Amino acid sequence: MEAKILFALLALAPAALRAVEVDGIAARVGSATILKSDILREMERIGAVQEAYADVRNHMIERELVLKAASDAKMTMQEWLVDNRIREILARNFDGDRNKLVEALGRQKMSYPEWRNRMKDDMIVSAMRWQIVDKNVTASPAAMREEYEKHPERYVEGRKTTVSVILLGPKDLDKKAEVEEALKSEPFGEVAKKYSSDTHAGDGGQWKNVDPEEVFRTEICAELDKMPKGTVSGWIELDGWSFLLRKDDETGGAALSFEQAYDKIAANVKERAAEKLYTEWLDLLKSETYIKIY
Repeated sequence: MEAKILFALLALAPAALRAVEVDGIAARVGSATILKSDILREMERIGAVQEAYADVRNHMIERELVLKAASDAKMTMQEWLVDNRIREILARNFDGDRNKLVEALGRQKMSYPEWRNRMKDDMIVSAMRWQIVDKNVTASPAAMREEYEKHPERYVEGRKTTVSVILLGPKDLDKKAEVEEALKSEPFGEVAKKYSSDTHAGDGGQWKNVDPEEVFRTEICAELDKMPKGTVSGWIELDGWSFLLRKDDETGGAALSFEQAYDKIAANVKERAAEKLYTEWLDLLKSETYIKIY
């Protein structure tokens, strides 16, 4: 999955004709400018629908705010740290061969310096969030007790789920309607074998008796938690990939005591506190920065 996510990160096709037709300034953030074509490229990268334009634009504005805050704070990312991260990516996804990465970028009409700069900015954004938000959040006993009592469904033991997945990559997103039509007359597993890019496609897309938190991302787990057994989800969009889930079976689920669930409760409380603090910080940055949306 990580390799797929990386490939989605690289999939920044320029959509040149489209950009020429609609390009112009979409927003200003301090001295930085965000073009409409920048937003369209980002939407294409993450597989966002047209209706998500404003949300993507706002996310890009927030990213610029964090980068500006880093610059104002004179935070820098040492080049050797960026190089180390790139070496990790090369080793994990390109057999350590830089030429393979450059070739992949070339197919996506993106230069290596552009990609490296984006990687560096991503690391700066993450470092700023840790500095301002993550290292400052705590889980108080009162907050943990409240979380445990309000959400007992989150703290169960031995839960095993069998779930079938149809996964469409960035190049196959136009096949959603075709998949939906096929599901009207064919079993889910057969459609998965035919269309899915998931590693379990050969098994009809089925992941049998797994702990969702160990094998799926948080967004997938959250959707599975809401689904009754035997139901099929809507399309879930993640990093330019589209997931369709069927919850085949679920077993276990005995309640954990507060002591047994302590670490998980603390993590959930910290995550919620971090999101609140991050939102408050962004609101402060917005109040201190000239922002104009066109």
